[in-house]
Amino acid sequence: MSARSSVSHDSDSGQEDSNTSKDMRRRSTSESEHKGLLASAPRWSGNGIQQRKKTWRQRRAVRLCLLFVVALLLLLGGASIVVKQKSEPPYGESEPWYPAPTGGTVQRWEKSYERAAELVRQMTLPEKVNVTTGTGWSMGMCVGNTGPVERLGFPSLCLQDGPLGLRFVGNATAFPAAITVGATWNKRLMFDRGRAHGLEARLKGINVLLGPSMGPLGRLPAGGRNWEGFGADPVLQGIAAAQTIKGIQSEGVIATAKHYVANEQEHFRQAWAWGTSNAISSNIDDRTMHEIYAWPFAESVRAGVGSVMCSYNQVNNSYACQNSKLLNGVLKDELGFQGFIQSDWLAQRSGVASALAGLDMTMPGDGLGWQDGKSLWGPELTKAVLNGSVPMDRLNDMVLRIVASWYQLGQDDTSRWPDPAHGGGPNFSSWTDDRVGSLHPGSPGSTEMGVVNQYVPVRDTEEGGNHDALVRGMASEAIVMVKNELGILPIPRSIKGVMTKGGDGKLRVGIFGEDAYPNPKGNNACPDRGCNEGTLAMGWGSGAVELPYLVSPAEALHREFDTETVEVTDWKTNTLNGVDGTAAAQDLCIVFINSDAGEGYLSWNGIKGDRNDLFPQKGGDDLVRSVAANCGGRKENGEPASDTIVILHTVGPTILEKWIDMPGVKGVLIAHLPGQESGNALADVLFGSYNPSGHLPYTIAKREEDYGPTSGIMRYPNSLVPQQDFTEGLYIDYRYFDKYNITPRYPFGFGLSYTTFSLGDLDIHMGNLQGAQAIPVPARDRLTPPKLDPRVPDPNTALWPPGLRPLNRYVYPWLESGGVGREGRYPYPAGYEHWHAPSPAGGGEGGNPALYELAATVTTTIANTGPVHGDAVLQLYVSLPSDTTDSFGKPLDHPVRQLRNFEKVSLGPGERREVEMMVGRKEVSYWDVGVQDWVVPRGVVGVCVGFRGSRDQGFEGGQGGCLGVEMFER
Repeated sequence: MSARSSVSHDSDSGQEDSNTSKDMRRRSTSESEHKGLLASAPRWSGNGIQQRKKTWRQRRAVRLCLLFVVALLLLLGGASIVVKQKSEPPYGESEPWYPAPTGGTVQRWEKSYERAAELVRQMTLPEKVNVTTGTGWSMGMCVGNTGPVERLGFPSLCLQDGPLGLRFVGNATAFPAAITVGATWNKRLMFDRGRAHGLEARLKGINVLLGPSMGPLGRLPAGGRNWEGFGADPVLQGIAAAQTIKGIQSEGVIATAKHYVANEQEHFRQAWAWGTSNAISSNIDDRTMHEIYAWPFAESVRAGVGSVMCSYNQVNNSYACQNSKLLNGVLKDELGFQGFIQSDWLAQRSGVASALAGLDMTMPGDGLGWQDGKSLWGPELTKAVLNGSVPMDRLNDMVLRIVASWYQLGQDDTSRWPDPAHGGGPNFSSWTDDRVGSLHPGSPGSTEMGVVNQYVPVRDTEEGGNHDALVRGMASEAIVMVKNELGILPIPRSIKGVMTKGGDGKLRVGIFGEDAYPNPKGNNACPDRGCNEGTLAMGWGSGAVELPYLVSPAEALHREFDTETVEVTDWKTNTLNGVDGTAAAQDLCIVFINSDAGEGYLSWNGIKGDRNDLFPQKGGDDLVRSVAANCGGRKENGEPASDTIVILHTVGPTILEKWIDMPGVKGVLIAHLPGQESGNALADVLFGSYNPSGHLPYTIAKREEDYGPTSGIMRYPNSLVPQQDFTEGLYIDYRYFDKYNITPRYPFGFGLSYTTFSLGDLDIHMGNLQGAQAIPVPARDRLTPPKLDPRVPDPNTALWPPGLRPLNRYVYPWLESGGVGREGRYPYPAGYEHWHAPSPAGGGEGGNPALYELAATVTTTIANTGPVHGDAVLQLYVSLPSDTTDSFGKPLDHPVRQLRNFEKVSLGPGERREVEMMVGRKEVSYWDVGVQDWVVPRGVVGVCVGFRGSRDQGFEGGQGGCLGVEMFER
């Protein structure tokens, strides 16, 4: 979400609602008839990008011509012409999927839905609408606040960013970013971070935490928000997200899986934000959607997540927050999601259409513009129910899902969640640090004041322990060592009796680069961390937080070196003037560089969210080259006399080719975005207190082009509705490198250690699939959801309460006496009357429970053959048979290898341990578009295990091992 965006939108919510049925009819105009198996293929993607019809190409050509004409008119007419026409996307590529499935169909949620039904049955129509609608931007203490039902004791829910800490909350922890956590490859740490995050949220009175993020997944290496997710692989993302969700929700806080789905770049993500009247459309085929982009959301649902946030962008030319196939068909039916779907902030683009398509909560409640008070729901939803536009059953389910999630997470427990009358609710303000402030700061003229900040400590508690220590350990464990020539690392704290540059036995160490030092203007000087000044601890945007403190690398290094035997020189900028001579005077040079990015509502130094390229920023490459070429002076043969270590803080893949092979560069550490304990964590690794065990959560290429022709950011619109075709399909990151046999600089999953490991033989024990079918048996134990009264209530119950004075721009659910409207025949979208049978791939949270049956247990032994304690990351990859055909008889292409599981193992010197890794049915299946289900292919499935990256398998000459097995016999 972009919580402080100043984007200008068309705020005529009445016109938007009046156009809803027209828009929905357009969405279904290109329906085609299919026979046999194809009849069950989703028409939002079943045709496939490669089979796009000639009419679509013609429409695109027309749009491009129109775009040229509009641009020409703008040039000729100057400011007198404003492009604000309602250019409608060519609806019809996303299959209509109605009606919205109801929650309460799985046993784990049964009791919560029963209790929710008891409460919701007592609610009036406006009270139900209040639960689903935000009260407006900055109308409460949190970035999102729903309306309460005070009469029945249901509170206003507080929703707060973000994925790496609590945004706008004082003295809370600035955790390492998710990309850093992904680099740990440690499932336990992923859970511990989530639990600590959830505890801090609960102690601050936050009901719904807006994280974790698994979208963007990392299709585009320069994507501005990739760092908010865990890495460029669906399984790594899925496991990390699930562990994080379990940790957050163990504290009774509702986690939010976001952004659903295919929000892969910042450019054009919102209508009007980039000069186009519609957001970008991510056009994805059905198989790719299931096997790549929806996969981590399936794992999140399986983990029991209470909320999912739909994204700003369109998917196959239908906005994600009103795409019925995505929300109703995939998420609620096929994946069995039981919680509620909330919009990203202002991602809702229609009123009735989004409700029918499966949206359950609108955030922050305003309409098409920030803080306009013209909600697309609120009184408009009340009116839509009364006039028959939105069925009462749909509203009932919306409210049930929200209230059931509240019960599911135990938020009715007044000992942990006291009501506002007894000190409950949010105890902080997102809008001021003062103790006393406005209770409704977004309402012009509001004079209601109160205590808004209680300064509750959350970083060090009896319940959660010391979170600062947790952050330090996590950030240390995430550091990826990619180069360590001649064992330059770890470095000693003290040097005695060694011949040094000065000849006095005193080691000269130079610290070079702005990234080693704090921002001289202050750690939180830039709003939402929207600049790259000083050392990089996190990216920018709504996913960033206020730093309670920041230990810079230079501060930690100065503290750790023995000043009697080490002399430290500081070079606090990236300027090159004079750096050669300073480097020549050192025995050891440590160079700090970085690469930053963030959310698109902020820009810095010409970077508008997405990175402009994949190189280090602020002249980092030139700084490394100058220092490495001169450090320690020159030997007789002209080579540098001493050594250089490079530290990289980065939001994602960064090209290192301009200096990585220089003889002076002996060591390279990638520390990603470590949070508040940055310097301490780095010092732990540099000096050997902690043996580096981080592994790359993405591939580092030698050239930007190596990521593929579709891997670049779309920076200029190709249409009034920018079209981004995901034609690479399954082949992103290491999958693309493998398919086209491109050698990376460092492969996905790569990381070095101060010790060495060896891997024993693999042994595979088959699971429960022997004698089973290729397609799992459909689940048959769906529960019957609770029933509520479907009748439309008396319109008089929705009228404005007598004597209530409204706050300016605050969103209320009531109607004026003359605004009820008349009941009439609403033109529902084509396809609405077609009832969809439950998906055969569904039946439980995350999909059919049979998908998670054990296919195989892979056993191996890992030994520490080196001199120090270390952690090995065992990575299990699967290769499906190359001769697979789908249900249409069409040959299917599979990635060379796909990550399917991993385990991190801690071993002392000489220690050996047996490790088991499980592989489920889904992990050895592919998505068949024709049968709309997961299918285990015929033939031999390759199972490979290694510990130094995706290419560290036996058939690559690495130190891993592979076996080929048939999962079951037919």
